[in-house]
Amino acid sequence: MAGPRPLPRRILRLAASIAVAFACLPTPVSGIRKDIGFIEPIMCRSTVQGRHLISDDNGYVCSALSINPWSHCCPTMGDRFSCQGCKHDLQCCNSYEYCVSCCLNPSKTKKEDVLKLKVAKPVTAGTYTNVFDFCTGRCRHSSASVVHENAYASDFHHCFSVQQNSSGSTEAISVAKLLGINVVVGRPGESCSLVCKVRGQSCVPSRLSVLNKCEILQKYMRCKSGCFRSLGPDQPAEVVVEAPTSLRIKYAET
Repeated sequence: MAGPRPLPRRILRLAASIAVAFACLPTPVSGIRKDIGFIEPIMCRSTVQGRHLISDDNGYVCSALSINPWSHCCPTMGDRFSCQGCKHDLQCCNSYEYCVSCCLNPSKTKKEDVLKLKVAKPVTAGTYTNVFDFCTGRCRHSSASVVHENAYASDFHHCFSVQQNSSGSTEAISVAKLLGINVVVGRPGESCSLVCKVRGQSCVPSRLSVLNKCEILQKYMRCKSGCFRSLGPDQPAEVVVEAPTSLRIKYAET
């Protein structure tokens, strides 16, 4: 039986040329990227109490109509950590949303301090898990911001001070703020300016809020019947012995 016929030389030369051409081509490169993934959408937590303003957890304040409906984030064009309408010495604001924004500023609220605080006073209460929860909770109205249970003690009734819920005593902090201040006790009805002027001194109104605490007043006044924490122009107050019986606080006997 006859074997296969050899290929013509022309065909062999053509095959050799094709082999050389393929050998000169670069190494094939895969066109599929394996390091790419889906970009996670940026989502924000935001306040929902206000009718006109909203604050997000990045510290921005915006109108309710300008917030992103998908991410719930405010536009980043405005001021971040804005303290508009706030009193820095009291850490209180006249707007809930700006109170939250101001509170989120790391220079005003330390995360390590917040995570140690309890959400409420009971022993079983848990602690805050993040700064945003602390700010949104602390800036809400509380019994400490009202007087006579039907009126605000001040227009600046949204406060975020860490010391309000701290387990430590605030007496040392108050004493430190009174360094260099000469405390003078006036007569009933006398103003701070009048009492200080008679003695050749000047009144320092910014320190009155520090003075109006039972632990401080008891050092300069008798308070024999006890000092009671409250709010108002005449608070804290002492129940004096000569007070009418109908106005005295009645205690339940056990």
